[in-house]
Amino acid sequence: MASRAPDHASVLDEIKKVRLVGLVRLRGHSLPHLESAAEAMAEQGSRIRGATVEALLRRAVSLLDAGTLRTAAEYTLGLTQGTRDWPASSRRARAASLYGVSVERFRKDHEKMVLGQVAEHVVHLVTTREEHGAGPGAPLDDTGEWGVVTHRTVRVLAGGRQVALTVHLHPVDLLRDVDVVVSPTNVHLALPEPYKSSVAASLRRAATVRGVTGDVIEDPLHDELRKWATRHGTSGRAVLPGTVVATGSGALVAQGVRRIHHAAIAVPRAGTNDYHVLPADVTRAVSRVFALLAEESGRHAPPLRSVCFPLLGSGRGGLPYHVSLGAVWAAVEAELARGASWDVHFVARTPEAAALVERIPAGIRPERARPTTG
Repeated sequence: MASRAPDHASVLDEIKKVRLVGLVRLRGHSLPHLESAAEAMAEQGSRIRGATVEALLRRAVSLLDAGTLRTAAEYTLGLTQGTRDWPASSRRARAASLYGVSVERFRKDHEKMVLGQVAEHVVHLVTTREEHGAGPGAPLDDTGEWGVVTHRTVRVLAGGRQVALTVHLHPVDLLRDVDVVVSPTNVHLALPEPYKSSVAASLRRAATVRGVTGDVIEDPLHDELRKWATRHGTSGRAVLPGTVVATGSGALVAQGVRRIHHAAIAVPRAGTNDYHVLPADVTRAVSRVFALLAEESGRHAPPLRSVCFPLLGSGRGGLPYHVSLGAVWAAVEAELARGASWDVHFVARTPEAAALVERIPAGIRPERARPTTG
């Protein structure tokens, strides 16, 4: 079979066109190389023009190094929540601000580097798929290659009954129709700046209420956490690891996300920018999430039923994927085994992490796990 992998220059030219016209205006524009690559990666029955190109770009961007590079790519292409309909100039300006350079400097230098990296990953994805001889939508192997698939269902036994877990492979701020999303935070309940690339930063950014010009009107997650600390007399000091604080979801309510549960699991290491996370604190926090979910559920109409967990502590907390998942799953399994009927979701930013969650029915295999810096 002849290779369908496009050349880098052609892919880069079409990615530049996507940047210019925006995701919401792709219809009617010729993108033969990206469409061919998306078709090669897409699942059968899911080849919707535009949608598959966007999914391919999201997959390629997710492979970039976490931090400024990935975030700049997301803003540049309109992949960040709330930016898909922004004009190209606004997206470029926001990306330039991440690097602290002028828009013109970004256009001439940084933007070329960012889009070039995205193009490289698009070519790599298709080339790797061709080398493995995989058909459209089929996984390459069992190392976690999902292609452009973003959701899968895993059935596991808990307490003698079969339950379904939903695994998401995409940025946390793209979650929809999940009542409660769990956000890891530090014991000082201090959120990272919204331009960062962590789970907590992404949720803060997505929850922010903005005006028509993009200016911040409300920062609800930050403000509600500060009010909680004042009300409970913890302002200026740390809470106990494993503490969970429930807040509203701000602008995320438009996506069907109704509550954010902030799990305080990260203890700052003195004199560094790093954190220390104990698996026992992760398990304790997850148990507390379920307790809060039970307390809050009936106060909402309809009642809260679904909850989504990232692999807590696997970012700057430094826990390997399998350690984080083991700590989260210990509390999830205990909750489900006692007969709880919550709809449980997991969200991951890398195929390796998602594949590990998929292996829960067969047991978590530490030797296949990798840490993440996302």
